[in-house]
Parts: sequence; structure tokens; C-alpha cells
Amino acid sequence: MLRIVNRALIGVIGLVLVVLGGSVLAVGLGVRPPSWWIHDGRHDVLLSDAERTRWRGDGWWWPTVIVVLAALVLLALWWLAAVLRRRRLAEVLVDTGDGEGALLRGRALEGVLAAESTQLDGVEQAQVLLTGRRSTPEARVRLLLEPHVDPGHALHLLTAEALAHARDSAGLAALPAEVRLRGVKHRAERVS
Repeated sequence: MLRIVNRALIGVIGLVLVVLGGSVLAVGLGVRPPSWWIHDGRHDVLLSDAERTRWRGDGWWWPTVIVVLAALVLLALWWLAAVLRRRRLAEVLVDTGDGEGALLRGRALEGVLAAESTQLDGVEQAQVLLTGRRSTPEARVRLLLEPHVDPGHALHLLTAEALAHARDSAGLAALPAEVRLRGVKHRAERVS
């Protein structure tokens, strides 16, 4: 969801900036703007002195400007924090039994878990994402199932085989998983 909002916001902001910049460039190059446009001609300024100082004497103007700018700054900081926050687990702490422990790359465990999930009966494609803390990882698994597969059976195979192997091989007490199942779209079969 965050990726969709991020792309939509960047796209809308980019489109607005391109349209405004293109219009200023076009008017600057001598294109005659429509009568309702914000620029009248080549030597026109964006904001005249009268437009800039119009509401300066009103009591509501400065508090409104400050609140709107503060809201924009908070929204921009939230957006930046959401974009920069790492969702993927970089490494998993494996208990080696000697009290030291070892670090396993998160992507390696994701790859092995996805490969083993893809080999299950009826699974066409698998995607795995590890989240959480390195001592208590959690898995997000997306399975693309073939049309003939029972989703309950595929989920049972995933938990009994692939997730159990990953949990045991990493020496984890538990490996909770959120599994999303989706069926492959296929064309209707013709019966003759």
C-alpha cells in the first residue's frame, strides 16, 4: 500500500511541476497564454506586490500560513520516514549452541524458503519476505497456486515442510508466518 501511495504522490507532484514549469517556459518563449492563465506575458511576474501583501494585515493570515506549512512539513517527514524505514530483515541470529550465535543473511533464508515453497505440489511461484527482529523473525509468504490445488492442502504443506525446515535449520523457537494465497488465472477448458 505504501508503495502505491508513494508512486501516486510522486507522480502527481511531478505532473504538477512539469505542467507549471512548461507553462512558464512556453510563456517565456513567446507563446500567448489564455486570458485565465496566471501569466499575462513574457515580462509578467508570478506574484505582484499587491498579490503578495494582500492579506498581510488580516489577523487570520499568518496563523493559517504557519499551520499549513507545519502540516506540510509533518506530512513530508512522515513520508520520508516511511520510505526510508527498512521493512526487510537484513540478518537472522542463529543459535549455534555454544553461547555465541551466528548471523544468517535474511535474503539467503528468504531465497531458500521461496525455493522450497516453489517445489511444493501445486505451487507455481512463491515470494518470501522476512520482517521482525533478527532474534524473532517473521515471514510473509505469497504463494501463486495452480488452478487444481486445494488451498488448505497447500497451506498445510507449506507449514509442515518449508516453514518447519527453515525454522529448524535456523535454530529458531518459532517462525510465525503470514501467508497469502492466490490462484493462477487460466483459460476455460474446452470440452468436446
